Parts: sequence; structure tokens; C-alpha cells
Amino acid sequence: MLNKITELLGKDADKLLNHVCKTVPKETLHQPGNDFVDRIFIPSNRSNQVIRSIQSLYNHGRLNGTGYMSILPVDQGIEHSAGASFAPNPMFFDPENIVKLAIEGGCNAVASTYGVLASVSRKYAHKIPFIVKINHNEFLTYPNKFDQIMFGTVDEAWNMGAVAVGATIYFGSEESSRQIVEVAQAFERGSRTGYGNNSLVLSTQPGI
Repeated sequence: MLNKITELLGKDADKLLNHVCKTVPKETLHQPGNDFVDRIFIPSNRSNQVIRSIQSLYNHGRLNGTGYMSILPVDQGIEHSAGASFAPNPMFFDPENIVKLAIEGGCNAVASTYGVLASVSRKYAHKIPFIVKINHNEFLTYPNKFDQIMFGTVDEAWNMGAVAVGATIYFGSEESSRQIVEVAQAFERGSRTGYGNNSLVLSTQPGI
């Protein structure tokens, strides 16, 4: 395997594979491992419900128990439109195929919109952890706007069996202050529901 990697990296192999960072010592990093949740999250103020949600994410899929996580994110429907995302591969217009892909790929979780995951939650919420994105931009009007609007709620995500919620903030945009408040309020509700700060996923993008 190492020989194959070296071959693929070519002339950059030695520089990339033998690099040693002189700025941040590796001893100061929290290394992944099968005790990652116990070592990193247990000392915090997270509730038992939150810890269980976090553990379910780390203990699923082909990376189960390694301290690493692989999530399939698909933002279909409102923000990027299904046509823009799946016209080359129409089978993924069907939300069920998104979840099937995550399962077949051995992912720790699948992250998508409220509509996508709600439409198949009864069939799959117990088979792979769901992460529900509760806000979206809206590209259905013209000219396009660059704002994140709440489309779902933490309670709705919880009721469909999700273990986490996600949100995006366009930092630097005119609407970013409102987005920060909305997402903070949703995440606070998530902490009380059983999601907690680290089973919440925040996507940050520069304002346009």
C-alpha cells in the first residue's frame, strides 16, 4: 500500500510523507482512537443523551471505533436544486438512494435536508445515523439571494430519529448576525434535546 501511495505522489512523495510540523507538536493534538468519546467528550458538561448521540456517530460504519468519522453530505432540493446536483445521475433524485449510498459506503452518518431524510426516516433512521440540515439558502428566485433561512426545527429532526442537526452561516454577509443568533438558538435547543455542541454540525462559508 505504501509503495502505491508513493507511486501516486510521485516527486512530492518524500516531502509529503516525511514532513514533520515544527509549529504544532503532535503531542499537543487529540489523536483519534477507540476511546475518543470517553477521552474528549466525557469531561465536558454534555448530558448523557448528548454523549449517546455522539457515540452513535462514532460507532457506526466502516470507521466504527476508530475515532474517525465519514459523513455523506447531500444538500438536495432547495439550496442547490436536485436538477443541479443529480441531472447527470437521475437515480439520486430519489432520496432513498442517497441513504442507500451512505449505507453501502459504510459511512458513519448521512447528512441532508429535512425533506430528504424525513421522506425515508421510518425506513432508515434506525439503520444509519441521520444529520438533518435545518437551514438553507434559496436559489429558486431571481436574482439569487445569499442568505440562510430556517426550514426545519430541532424538534422535527429529533422526532424523525436524527442524532444531530446541522446548519450553515454565511460569515461576512449582511445577514450573518441574524444567522448566528438563529443557529445559536437552534443549537441551544439541540443541547437540551440531546444533540449537544459536538453532535451539531456547523458549516461556515464566506458571505458573497
